[in-house]
Amino acid sequence: MKKVLVLGCAGSGKSTFSSRLGHITGLSVIHLDSFYWKPGWIAASEEEWDRTVDELLSHDSYIMDGNYSRTLNKRLVDADVVIFFDFPRLLCIYRAIKRRIINHGRTREDMAPGCKEKLDLEFLRWIWNFRTRSRGRILESLEQVQGQKQVIIFRTTGEVEKYLTEIELNGQARIT
Repeated sequence: MKKVLVLGCAGSGKSTFSSRLGHITGLSVIHLDSFYWKPGWIAASEEEWDRTVDELLSHDSYIMDGNYSRTLNKRLVDADVVIFFDFPRLLCIYRAIKRRIINHGRTREDMAPGCKEKLDLEFLRWIWNFRTRSRGRILESLEQVQGQKQVIIFRTTGEVEKYLTEIELNGQARIT
């Protein structure tokens, strides 16, 4: 495990998982949100984002969390392990609301400076529609790399905890 890509709906736990996995493995963690967003929630231009992703992919090893579907294929090509959080939408909404309450008025460590935690109706709709808008395309992409990459799909928090525990104890993990 040298290059790990972590995907899933907002609020699914990608960033928390990535940080925990990085702590266990010693791999550096790249939270894509912290590179995509500029202070005040200004998005990077497509050209700037493409350059940034290419530079990040040049690293020898990483745990990279974030969806950003336009650059997903190039990130899938580079990764050797792909982890997808396929969690229910209500759990993701609950976690996004909880995260907003806990981080009120602050910028999370996995976000760009100047991007204070926020939650609005547009973001809640984005989470709600993830399963119909993005999930199918992600699963299709994962199917295409199955056999060339280690693909892990978590459907419960129990699977996530089991995976992290196995890595801590054995230095390896398998979801059956």
